[in-house]
Amino acid sequence: QCQGSGGGRSSTMFKFFLLCTLAVASRADIGEEDGVLVLKKSNFEEALKAHPNILVEFYAPWCGHCKALVPEYAKAASMLKADGSEIRLAKVDATEEADLAQEYGVRGYPTIKFFKGGDKESPKEYSAGRQADDIINWLKKRTGPAATTLGEVAQAETMIAENEVAVIGFFKDAESEGATAFLKAAEAVDDVPFGITSNDAVFSKFEVSKDGVVLFKKFDEGRNTFDGELSKTELLAFIKANQLPLVIEFTEQTAPKIFGGEIKSHILMFVPKAADDFNDKMAEFKKASEGFKGKILFIFIDSEVDDNQRILEFFGLKKEECPAIRLITLEEEMTKYRPESEAITADNIIAFCTLFTEGKLKPHLMSQDIPEDWDKNPVRVLVGKNFEEVVFDPKKNVFVEFYAPWCGHCKQLDPIWTKLGEKYQDSADIVVAKMDSTANEIETVKVHSFPTLKFFPAGDEHKVVDYNGERTLEGFTKFLESGGKDGGAPAGEEGEEDEGIDVSTHLGLV
Repeated sequence: QCQGSGGGRSSTMFKFFLLCTLAVASRADIGEEDGVLVLKKSNFEEALKAHPNILVEFYAPWCGHCKALVPEYAKAASMLKADGSEIRLAKVDATEEADLAQEYGVRGYPTIKFFKGGDKESPKEYSAGRQADDIINWLKKRTGPAATTLGEVAQAETMIAENEVAVIGFFKDAESEGATAFLKAAEAVDDVPFGITSNDAVFSKFEVSKDGVVLFKKFDEGRNTFDGELSKTELLAFIKANQLPLVIEFTEQTAPKIFGGEIKSHILMFVPKAADDFNDKMAEFKKASEGFKGKILFIFIDSEVDDNQRILEFFGLKKEECPAIRLITLEEEMTKYRPESEAITADNIIAFCTLFTEGKLKPHLMSQDIPEDWDKNPVRVLVGKNFEEVVFDPKKNVFVEFYAPWCGHCKQLDPIWTKLGEKYQDSADIVVAKMDSTANEIETVKVHSFPTLKFFPAGDEHKVVDYNGERTLEGFTKFLESGGKDGGAPAGEEGEEDEGIDVSTHLGLV
């Protein structure tokens, strides 16, 4: 009996040891690179259990944006570790872990999600910039108080010194209505650190005599003092208007702040930074920006940088045509505007922006010249100048592919689209066509991703039908033979997710 009991204890101990060994082995399976956890489907859930607060980047090895993020992401991981934080940073190769990417709705790279408290059902989409400080500030807002309590001058000085922008609320009574409104505003802003103080010495140091809010920054005026009604709405408007420089350069790091911000009207100056007159052009541009603070974001783009050539193409510009000015709105519909005068002077830019804010500008629509052989091949070639004449012909049913020459999905579709054109080449009432939407724009049709397929049925109503069916010859044929019903949806209605490349994502506009 004693032997049996001992055997039972030995068996239990062995099982316990085995489980521990397996657990250790399993944990060891979560690899690290530069302090960043390497996750796969096989260890994902275990990682969430071991690290309840974890930021996960879904990336593709070939993605330029992902490569640019690597050092900043590793730096953020190191900073968290140095602070003794329990938050961990992780990454998933979405091209290898397709199931995980699909489960979490990954459609572009990088996609970054924050899993708080081990909750894997509804992670929070990361929405701030792509520098280490941005990542740290965003995570602090998600896991700690919205504003850091600053009990002494040194704390306030450190916050201001370590951040490009910092907002400090000065409130004698931290429970006052103004302080409450300030904290609500702090909760709503991800990319700026907030501090709050009731300390007399801090008030004195920064020459603040009464309750209020000051935005400290390392550019332009250096600081802005809020002078409106202390409400969340007013404070957010104040921060939005002052947190970015009057003129900001478009780079890999600033792109998320530029295009993810609340100011959706942007004036862009394409100019080579190495040019002799660069500083003169910048002075004129900055002078013009002062009157449109909080309304229009002034951005300059180095037209000589290789990574910026896609953006020049998007605006129909070539390097030799720079310096040049363009204006774009990034509301529900993306609209571009071009000034009448190409001279870059403050007066010209102010006049251009004033016409825009008054709603007196017409969009600038690009168009190539009509090719001589546009209708000689099975797939007709459309440009801005012949588009409406062809697609709104009342006797024709016209099926159009809006494509981009660089789009991989468009290239895959090309042979199928050519076969479709051949199939209906001799049809009396069906036309298969295509248009390069990077060089041609139409006011009546807004293209947000490539390829976009739209059907224009015969008649005088100028109807437009979105194609949402299978991208196969059989699918297209059924669609056309059904008069645009099998696989179609009225333009603007929700259909299946487009597999194509989103214009904004591709350009780094979001």
